[in-house]
Amino acid sequence: MTEVYIYDAVRTPCGKGDTAGALFQVKPLDLLNRCLKALSNRNTFETEHINDAILGCVVPFGDQGDNVMKTALLYSGWSKEVPGMQINRFQASGLEAISLAAGKITAGWGDLMIAGGLESPSRVRRSNFRGAISSDPNIINLIGSIPSGMSADLLATLHNIDRIEIDEYALASQDKAFTAQKAGCFDNSIIPIYDQNNILLLNQDEVLNPTIHSEEIAAMDTIFPKWGRAGFEVAALKKYPLLEKIKAFHTVGNIAPMADGAALVLLGNKEKGKKLGLTAKAKILMASTVSSDLSIMHLGGVKAAEKAIQQAKLKVKDIDLWYTNESFGALGVYFQKHFSLPANRLNACGGTIAFGEPIGALGAMLLSMLLNDLERQGLKRGLISIAAEGGMGSCMIIEIV
Repeated sequence: MTEVYIYDAVRTPCGKGDTAGALFQVKPLDLLNRCLKALSNRNTFETEHINDAILGCVVPFGDQGDNVMKTALLYSGWSKEVPGMQINRFQASGLEAISLAAGKITAGWGDLMIAGGLESPSRVRRSNFRGAISSDPNIINLIGSIPSGMSADLLATLHNIDRIEIDEYALASQDKAFTAQKAGCFDNSIIPIYDQNNILLLNQDEVLNPTIHSEEIAAMDTIFPKWGRAGFEVAALKKYPLLEKIKAFHTVGNIAPMADGAALVLLGNKEKGKKLGLTAKAKILMASTVSSDLSIMHLGGVKAAEKAIQQAKLKVKDIDLWYTNESFGALGVYFQKHFSLPANRLNACGGTIAFGEPIGALGAMLLSMLLNDLERQGLKRGLISIAAEGGMGSCMIIEIV
C-alpha cells in the first residue's frame, strides 16, 4: 500500500485555558490561521494541492462551531477547492484526524492533506456543552460511566499506585518540560501568536510551572473526593467487589490543566512530495484505535499502543521514544510501569501535566513534540498513544526518514 510521509508539523504555544490566559483574546480561527499560514510559508506549496483538511475539535460550538476547519481555510485565503471537516474522539481527536488523513492517502483517495486539532477552553467552555455520557443520570447509570478523575483514582487503587509516585511523576514532567523549553527544543515547531496590532502575545508554552516543589505538591488537597463520589463509587465497586473503596489521589498539581492551542500536520505520499519539492521528516508505520472498560477509561491508551506495536510487527524495545497524555498522573505512572519504560524514553520533553491539554489538538501537538525529539536526539522510531474518554484510545507509530 501507499506509504504516508509527514512533511511538517506546527503548533501554537499552549495558553492557559481560562480568561487569564494569554490566548483568551485570540479567536480559535486565528490560532488555525497562524498554523495554516506557517505550513504554506514554510513549505512553499500552492494550497490547491491539498485534497482535504481534517480537524479534531471536542467542543464544536460557538467560536469553534459550524465546521471551523473549513471556515479557517477560507479565512486564511487558502484555495476554495480545499474541503474541510472536524471530528470528535475526545482527547484522541487530533491524532485520529491525522490517522484518517493518512488512511485516505494510503487508500489512494488523496495525495496531500492537512490534519490536526484545535481547542480553546478559555473561550468555549466544555462544561456548557456536555452530552449524555457525562450529564444524563439515566444514561450514566445504564452504561456505567464515572467521571474521568474518579476513573483515574480507580486505576491507581486497582494497581497499587500511591500518591507519592503520582506526585513524583508530575514533578518530573514539569522538570523535563522546562528543561526542554530552555534548550529551545520546541523552537522549530512553535508558531508565535500576535494580536491584531502585531504585538506578541505568546511564543512559548504558558502553563509550565517550573517552581513547583515536592513539599508544595504533597500538601495539595485531592480534588475528586466529594462531588457525586458516593453514587459513582457504588456503581464502580459493583464491577470491582474486591475493593473496599476508591482512594483519592489527584490534585491540581498532578493532573493536566486545560489549555488553549492548535496544531496541524502536513502529510502526503512520496510522489506528491517529490513533485512539490517537499522534504519528508518521517513516515507513518501504523495507527490503531481501540475501546476498553468505560469505568477505567484511561486503559485505552495502553491497549492502543499494544495493538499498534503488534500490527506493526514490532516489540517494545523497537520504539525509541514514547509520548502519551497525562490527563491524570496515575495514567502516566501506569503507562510507564506497564511497558517498563525508563523516564527518558517516555515524554522526554515533558508531558501534558506541564503543558496543559488543548484536548482537540492534543494528538497533533504531541506528534510535533515527538518529531522534534526524534530529530534532535538522532533516533529512529517513536510512538504516540492517547487515552480518551469513553474508554477509547488511539496510537500512531512513526519512523524518521
